[in-house]
Amino acid sequence: MTLNFENILNEVEFSTSLSGGAGGQHVNKTETKVNLNWNISDSQYLSEIEKERLSGKLQNRINANGELRLNCSETRSQHQNKKILIQRFQNIITSALARPKKRKSTIVPKKAKLKRLKEKAKQAEKKALRKKPEL
Repeated sequence: MTLNFENILNEVEFSTSLSGGAGGQHVNKTETKVNLNWNISDSQYLSEIEKERLSGKLQNRINANGELRLNCSETRSQHQNKKILIQRFQNIITSALARPKKRKSTIVPKKAKLKRLKEKAKQAEKKALRKKPEL
């Protein structure tokens, strides 16, 4: 699965807003917070299976309209926040689309089974010696 993020970024809508935090008067005048909106169900670059997988894995991040909404206000620079947001978006999508590896069942070695049974017998004998003797 090779996903072209350049195409997906064409579907993403970016908006900016005022950001709180450090910065003095500058914070009150410039829009440095960057918001990202992406409608997963309207995406042309994902297959139906990928859309279902994303919807399942990211259900806590998707709103009622089926949009993935992210925002970033970590720095005072709008451009830096946009770069951080794009990187975060790519990481989220990549990890959500990754298929988990199938678990390979292993066989317990015969020696380990024998050791477990010996320990079990030893423990049972110890417990039996604690009982009151029958008269």
